[in-house]
Amino acid sequence: MGATKAEEFSVKDNRVSKYAKALSHPARVAILKLLIKKQACICGDIVDELPLSQSTVSQHLKELKEAGLIKGDIEGTKVCYCINEDEWKAAQSYLNELFDAYKPIANSCC
Repeated sequence: MGATKAEEFSVKDNRVSKYAKALSHPARVAILKLLIKKQACICGDIVDELPLSQSTVSQHLKELKEAGLIKGDIEGTKVCYCINEDEWKAAQSYLNELFDAYKPIANSCC
């Protein structure tokens, strides 16, 4: 696999990219929406709520956790997941900054 040259970009650009990658699959968006709706740690119900296998859900949870958007605690044989509030706020700030930077021009060329 080729080099991404991520080091050539700013820390902010790399963080926005990390969050965008985590949000780039509808299953991960659905998992986040479920965690937001429940407003609590969820231990096993995620698979019951999605039309996906346990292994597929686990892979999506891993991606979200690596991006920092969720956190998980081991309770016995289960891992309980919830929104990582600090990283969630950081993601919101970085993504808002990106979207807010665009200011439409009245006579744009496109």
